[in-house]
Amino acid sequence: MWNKVLVVDDEPDLVELLSCHLKSGGYEVVRAANGLEALHQARRHLPDVILLDLMLDGMDGYSVCEILRAQPSTARIPVILVTALGGEIARLNGLESGADDFVRKPFVREEILRRVEAARERAAVRAQSEALAADPGLPGVRPA
Repeated sequence: MWNKVLVVDDEPDLVELLSCHLKSGGYEVVRAANGLEALHQARRHLPDVILLDLMLDGMDGYSVCEILRAQPSTARIPVILVTALGGEIARLNGLESGADDFVRKPFVREEILRRVEAARERAAVRAQSEALAADPGLPGVRPA
């Protein structure tokens, strides 16, 4: 079942708020307060989605995202950047680092739940497509 979300933010109140929103939507929550802890928790728990703040102590969210994408075990986990930074530059840098989506703070509960669900659905479709493409025995399916 696809229901585990890693929440990464150095503001405990925001982690608690996101956790409450996600738990009310039926998700299990794993938490991390900085970039290094996020990388450790992602490898340990292999969450279905990661909500990642950009402004973290020690290692920013862009760097965390790039490292996640470079590691085979975490490369396909959807990453949604959650940040107070605005503007197109932050959004473009986030997409360039490998993020799948971008949410600005402040946010509303429904936005977070819908974006997490959309990321899960896209990941499931991608995994199913890759599985079909990898099976040469299926008629009409060509490997990518």
